[in-house]
Order: sequence, then structure tokens, then C-alpha cells
Amino acid sequence: MSFADVLIVGGGHGGAQAALALRQRGFEGRITIATREAFPPYERPPLSKDYLAGERPFEKILIRPESFWAERKIEIRTRTAVVAIDPQARSAELGDGSTLDYHTLIWAAGGDPRRLPCDGADLDGVHSIRTRGDVDRIRAQLGGGVKHVAVIGGGYIGLEAAAVFRKLGLPVTVIEREDRVLSRVAGPDLSGFYEAEHQRQGVELLLGHNVECLLGDDQGRVRAVAIESGDGNRSEVEADLVIAGIGIVPAVGPLLAAGAAGTNGVDVDDFCRTTLDDTYAIGDCAAHSNPYADNRVIRLESVQNATDMANTVAKHITGEPEAYNTVPWFWSNQYDLRLQTVGFSRDDDDTVLRGDPDSRSFSIVYLREGRVVALDCVNATRDYAQGRRLIEARSEPDLEALADPEVALKSLL
Repeated sequence: MSFADVLIVGGGHGGAQAALALRQRGFEGRITIATREAFPPYERPPLSKDYLAGERPFEKILIRPESFWAERKIEIRTRTAVVAIDPQARSAELGDGSTLDYHTLIWAAGGDPRRLPCDGADLDGVHSIRTRGDVDRIRAQLGGGVKHVAVIGGGYIGLEAAAVFRKLGLPVTVIEREDRVLSRVAGPDLSGFYEAEHQRQGVELLLGHNVECLLGDDQGRVRAVAIESGDGNRSEVEADLVIAGIGIVPAVGPLLAAGAAGTNGVDVDDFCRTTLDDTYAIGDCAAHSNPYADNRVIRLESVQNATDMANTVAKHITGEPEAYNTVPWFWSNQYDLRLQTVGFSRDDDDTVLRGDPDSRSFSIVYLREGRVVALDCVNATRDYAQGRRLIEARSEPDLEALADPEVALKSLL
């Protein structure tokens, strides 16, 4: 059929959850998920972790078995790209030139990996980690033998990939242009802890280095990364496999071309509505005013955000509107360390350490004007769960008690 009551663009966590939530709330109309990929919806976090390591088969990261979608009468259209929309006609143009009409549109297309802005970015052996296809190509190259891996970018994706490659016994160099890893998402103390851990595991860290270009051999394969340090020294890092982990570009071109407001992504209101009629946007590509970031307009690249926004849209469509208002949380697995982050640590003016980092179980609490705004919890799940309640309550706890790991955070409410 060429009509959907609800057309969902994107088969990631947000798109899948939007369809699930609509059915759970009794929505009986026709739901179609259009995804560019060849696969039904699957989990993304394992791509840089156990799927990359070959420890978890693809079937185990499917969000639901393929049969589930048919049973719920949710159409999954794979290999289907939406290249343009006409919001007045309620019509989507597909990559093959055909059209799909709809009543309501949910844009959950996420983003595309940001390309390295330098010569050599197209050489064979240069990869990103965003889709199953990306990781399958990396694993295929690993099967053919790899001598040295260079990871460009010291964020979550880059560090998780570095940890996997070290577990596989490969030499790894992480190149980061800032003076510390995780600079966008964590404070200096946590950055220092992870830098020390990766170095202990044998990763070479090159901080404060810019990538000038990638160098290739006569067969068009990458052989090295040319870098420049802050003091102007130039050098080359040997690499026959390069991972570019420098962020994403929100995949919102068709929305903006149709007149939707937005600069960094597409703008949405408290109910995830864009400025186009009956058009919602959720997940990585949705720029929203977040109450836990002092109402700054931000994009959140996390499963939690995609899932919660999907639930917000489903409630709005089914007549029970409830504004999006959820404390952000993230997680990252590296080696035997499970990092769980809740809240926003940006613009904090004080930190409190709970526990001993040498024990490999501790938390860093971030405060602003005495109020708890975020926590980074390393192998400290109880702090993570209870700390969320402190953020929600806008708690201003006693700092001495806060620093005592024997004091349960819930007792400080």
C-alpha cells in the first residue's frame, strides 16, 4: 500500500519505540517504518562493544524478532530512503522515485557519521561505527589481518572501539584534538581516570593532536595518519585500519528543505512537534529545550532520549499529551568498567568524589550552586539509581555526607 496513518522514518530505537508505544496505547491505524538499512530495527549501542568484538550475534541485538512486527501489523520497509516530503500534500518521496502518503509523520532518522574533513578520508580501511554494515566491514577487515588501528576521536564511540581492539590484541592509537578524552561529556577527573585506564591497557593516547590527512599505499589502502601537535610538530601514526569517531550530522535534510525550523538538527517543542503540521521528530536529530540543561536547546544522542521522545509522541497522537521531561542518562562499557551517567555536568561549579577510583568503583557528583545536577558512576549502579532522584528533586545535600560512599544517596533527599 502507498498510505500510512503514521509514517515513521528511521528504524533505530526511536522509530521502533514509537511504533511499539502506539500499539501499546491502542492505536489501530496503519503504521509503516521506513528504514534505509536492509534490516529490521536493532540495538545500536552493542555495535561499538560486543557486536564489534564478535561476542554477540546480530539476532541477539534485534529490538524484536522479525515476526513480532508482522504480528503487530507494523510494516517494516527496509532499503527505503525518504528523500523529500511535501507536508501540505502529506506525501513522502522515496529513493526509488515512488511516493508514500501519510497522515502523521514521525522523523526518527538519527544522523550520519561525520566525515573526516581531510584528504584521504575515502581510502580503503577508513571506517565509522554507526550501522551494522559499518561494523561488518570492520570485522571483515579484521579477519584479513590488521597490524595497527588508529582511532580518531576520544569520545564514547572511539574509546569503546579502542577497548574492543585491545581485547583482540591489536595495537591501538587514539588521536584526540582536545587535551583530554570525553571532553564534551565529562569532567577532567573522569577523563583522567579513563586516560590512565586505556594507557594501562596498552592504548597509545595522543591528546591535543590534529589530523592533517590520511596517507595511502599504491593500492588505495590507508597506511598512516599524518598529525600535528599543538606545538607544531608533525608526525605519522602507522595504521591500516582507521576508525573515525568524531560525531554525527543530523539526518534532517528533507525536513529542513520542506520548511521545518532548525539549525543543529530540527527544532521540536515540548511534545516533539516540528514547525510542520502533524510532523514530529525524535531522537538524535531533535533539538529541544531541556529542563535539566537550564532549558538550553540541545540534541541528545542516547537511547534514553530516543525512547522517551517516542513515548511522548505516542501519547500526543493518542490524545493524552504529556510534555517530554526526563532526566538524561547514558552509559558506556569499556574493559570491565561500566560507566553510567545521569544529568548534565556542563556548567557545574563543584564536584564531589564518592569512593576511591583505585578500587574501580566510585562516583563523581557534579553540583551547581550547591544543587546536584549530574553524576558519573563507574561500577556504582546504586549511586546511579539513587542519584537520579537527587537531580529530580533539585537536592542540595550536605557535602560531607555526599562524599561518604557509605551514606546512601537516597538518604540525602
